[in-house]
Amino acid sequence: MVLGVGGIGHAVVTSLESGIERVDPFRDMKNRPDGGHGMNILLVGTDGRDRITAEEKKKYRLGGAGCRCTDTIMLVHISQDRERASVVSLPRDSYAEIPDHVDATSGKQHKRHPVKLNAAFTEGGPSLTVRTVEHMTGVKIDHYLEVDFTSFMRTVDTVGGVEICTARPMKDSYTGLDLAVGTHKLNGGQALQYVRSRHIDGAADLGRMQRQQRFMAALIHQATSNGVLLNPVKFRSVVSTMLDSVRADKNFGPEQMLALGRAMKGFSPASSEFTSVPVGEVSHPVKGIGSTVKWDTAKAKKLFQLVRDDKPLAPQRPKQPRATLVDVPPDRIRVQVYNGTATPGLGDRVDKALDATGFATTRSPLNAPGTAGAPLAKTYVTYDPRWDRSAKSLQTALGGCELRPAKGQGPTMKVMAGADYKGVTPVRAEDRKPGDFGAVTGDQVVCP
Repeated sequence: MVLGVGGIGHAVVTSLESGIERVDPFRDMKNRPDGGHGMNILLVGTDGRDRITAEEKKKYRLGGAGCRCTDTIMLVHISQDRERASVVSLPRDSYAEIPDHVDATSGKQHKRHPVKLNAAFTEGGPSLTVRTVEHMTGVKIDHYLEVDFTSFMRTVDTVGGVEICTARPMKDSYTGLDLAVGTHKLNGGQALQYVRSRHIDGAADLGRMQRQQRFMAALIHQATSNGVLLNPVKFRSVVSTMLDSVRADKNFGPEQMLALGRAMKGFSPASSEFTSVPVGEVSHPVKGIGSTVKWDTAKAKKLFQLVRDDKPLAPQRPKQPRATLVDVPPDRIRVQVYNGTATPGLGDRVDKALDATGFATTRSPLNAPGTAGAPLAKTYVTYDPRWDRSAKSLQTALGGCELRPAKGQGPTMKVMAGADYKGVTPVRAEDRKPGDFGAVTGDQVVCP
């Protein structure tokens, strides 16, 4: 919404103002952190499903009653120069201590006590959620934005769906998500399944947060590449749909949106960066609460200091070509290259090309036995079946060459370079990149 308002004019934005439900999460707040540079928005996804049809509830496994709780909590920092957006996911099960407050449901006065972070919304709504996040992060929140299931689904459908890539099958019986390896165009309901799934692998909620971040990057890519932001009619349709069930603080109005949108002209996935709060304990038991996520205090403090100082979170990296998504990171795959032809230097070229895209090559290519008498026509890879996922990642980099299992070979892949070798395709995995917080930019996680 913000990215588009700069190009459609004051009248259109003002006409959409009535669609936003206003809240005042900052009323009577005291002892707040000092303001830093840039703008900080607390983005909260709630479990509202009241206006979802019975058919959609059944199809996308949204049965049961919605709860007064947060499904997703993200801190979005817009840099002072309006050229970068840093998104930090806060695990909903984070160990938190909420301050004295009046329970929003019962009206009872509560003293400071430990909870899971998402319980702050249940007990005290937006205001207590903001107070708790500010206390935990030391970051002053400037604006509050709340989105529920309905607005999420409708927005995705209105922009024409969002493209997601996966290097491994994703199946979650709880949400109904079932994606094969490859690229998929998700509609609103499928997108909701994707960002809600937490039973795909052992990563649970931490893995789910990474998928939510990849989805946000893909949504930015979709909105900035298909003309939605440049077409006033289409943009108005998208925004009016989204605002139908959005809540925001009363000071985030048309004037603020216009100013921010105009300043962020030219924003793209590369302008965004994503990370999660560093975690010290994934399962920290607390009496009366259960298992919580305990932050790594030192690393979290450093992360939020960078946010306050308006500094980038993702490490600087040279411009690289778009890479194909694979299951196993290339730097975890050891490769021995063999020249299977009579062409001098072919093995060296293959080794250097694989090394350049990140594979752990031996840097000492060899000549395959018998190449002088019978040059190899087609490239193939021999591999131990125990490392089949690594073999498939290497196969992708080599343009889909043949894989030949060799039981007992061990973890090292053997590449037999044939006369059909045309080069190496850059590949990457979904794993985080190096850096203190594993932050990635949006262009690193969208489909190639």
